[in-house]
Amino acid sequence: MRCKMAVKLELDKLGLHYTKVELGEVEIMEDITEEQQNQLKFGLLQSGLELMDDQKSILIERIKDTIIEMVHYNDELPKVNFSDHLSDHLRHDYTYLANLFSEVTGVTIEHFIIAHKIERVKELLLYDELNLTEISYKLNYSSVAHLSNQFKKVTGLTPTFFKHLKNKRLTALNDV
Repeated sequence: MRCKMAVKLELDKLGLHYTKVELGEVEIMEDITEEQQNQLKFGLLQSGLELMDDQKSILIERIKDTIIEMVHYNDELPKVNFSDHLSDHLRHDYTYLANLFSEVTGVTIEHFIIAHKIERVKELLLYDELNLTEISYKLNYSSVAHLSNQFKKVTGLTPTFFKHLKNKRLTALNDV
């Protein structure tokens, strides 16, 4: 919310009229001059934000935001493939999105998704509200074994050992 306010403030300072200010996207009613664009870039940088005017960069950020929202902020992942969801949500062919993402970031969309799913698994393990079976179901893994193998490949630890480390740290903190 703070980011949205900072963007609106910078637009207001420049006297620019806007119809939409959302995460990663602003619709400005008039054409802006190069000077206004530079001032907006500078003002946003002062707030720790970045103005992206390159369409490819904008699309990459939208891909990332869509994946992060799906993995971290939904109670359950959609039952459709990530590729179908991204294509539908971003209105682009998945092959185009995948090639662009890999070219610009040096990482495949699949690896980006896996990294975020594993981060989500870590969060859920730390909350200690769900067991591994429930977590694997929630994140659309085909099995607990698949989740465990992917977790170990990414982190070098099994989910059970990761959870054990958390419990060990808590015990050590309580003993202090």
